[in-house]
Amino acid sequence: MKTMSKDGATANGKRTLTRRRSSILKNQWFYLLVAEVAIAVITGLVNPRFFTTSNIMNILEQIAVLGIVSSGMTLLIISGEIDISVGANIGLSSVVMAMMIKAGYGYVLAVLLGIALAVFNSLLVGITARAFKAPSFITSLAFISVFQGVALAITKGTFQTIYGQFEFIGTFRLWQIVPLSFLISIAAYIVMHFLLSYTKLGRRTYAVGSNQSAAYLSGISVNKAKLTAFALNGLFIGVASMVLLSRIGAAQPSTGSGIELKAIGAVVIGGTPLSGGKGRIIGTFFGVLLMGIISNSLNMLRVNPYFQTVTFGVLIIASLAVSVLSSYRKKEKIKPATVKEEKS
Repeated sequence: MKTMSKDGATANGKRTLTRRRSSILKNQWFYLLVAEVAIAVITGLVNPRFFTTSNIMNILEQIAVLGIVSSGMTLLIISGEIDISVGANIGLSSVVMAMMIKAGYGYVLAVLLGIALAVFNSLLVGITARAFKAPSFITSLAFISVFQGVALAITKGTFQTIYGQFEFIGTFRLWQIVPLSFLISIAAYIVMHFLLSYTKLGRRTYAVGSNQSAAYLSGISVNKAKLTAFALNGLFIGVASMVLLSRIGAAQPSTGSGIELKAIGAVVIGGTPLSGGKGRIIGTFFGVLLMGIISNSLNMLRVNPYFQTVTFGVLIIASLAVSVLSSYRKKEKIKPATVKEEKS
C-alpha cells in the first residue's frame, strides 16, 4: 500500500511539473526571455563591455520611462482602446512641470499639477471617443495636435531648462548602482499586475476588452470601465513625465515624441493583442526589456542608428503576425467542436 501511495504521489508530482512546463511554454514572455538571453550572449561575445555593471544599469535606466508608459498602455489595450497621443501628453505635462519649477512653485506642487494634467488629457481623449462613438485611435490622433499646440503656445517653442534643480529622481542610484527611475518602473509593473489580477477593475477591464456587449449585458458599466482605464493610463503618463524631466533636466513640446509607438510595440510584443481582452503585465515587462537590449546591442555593435527603427518595426509586425495566427488557430479549434455539437 505504501509503495502504491508513493508511486501515486510521484505520478502526481510528474503531472504537475509537466503542466507547469506546458504553461510556461504557452506564454509569449518565455520566448522573449530566451531571445533576450540569446541576443545578450551574442553581443557579449562580440563586445565584452555589454556585461559590465555600468552598461546593464544603463539599459535599465534607459527603459524606465518606456516601462512606466507601457504599464498604463497595457491596461488601456486590454480594455480594447488605444492612445497614440501619449508622447504629446508627456510633452505638455513635462513642460508645465518645468515652468512651475522655474517659477518657484516647488517640486511637489509642480509634479502634482503635471500628473493631474496628464490624467485630464488622457481622460479627455477617452471621453471624446466615447461621446462621439469614435475609435480612440482617431480621437487620440487628433489630440496630438491639440496637446502639442498648447505646449507650443505656453512655451513659444522654447526649451524649459531646470538643470540642477530637479535631478534626484532621474540621477539617484540605490547603493550607487541601481537607478531609482528603474525602481519606479518596477513599482508601476507591480501596481498594474495587482490591478489586473486581484481587483474588480481588472476583471471588468478584461471583460470589456473581450466582449463589450456581453460585459454590458452582465451589468458592467462599459463607459466607466474604459474611462477608468484612460484615467489610469494618464496617471502613468504623468509619472513617466516626472521621471523623464528629472533625468534630462529640460522639457520642450516635442519631449516624449514617438514613445507611444514603442510602448504599443512593447505591449504587443509582450503578448497583449490590439483587439484587447487578454494580456499580462509580465509580457509587457519582457517586451520593454527586449527593446532596451536590442537598442543597446545595436549601439554596442556600432550598427547605424537608423536601423534601430527598422528593427523595432519588424519586431512589432512579427508579434502582430504571431498574435493573429494564434487567434486564427483558436478559432479553427473551436469550429470543429461547434459542428459536432450541431450534428448531435
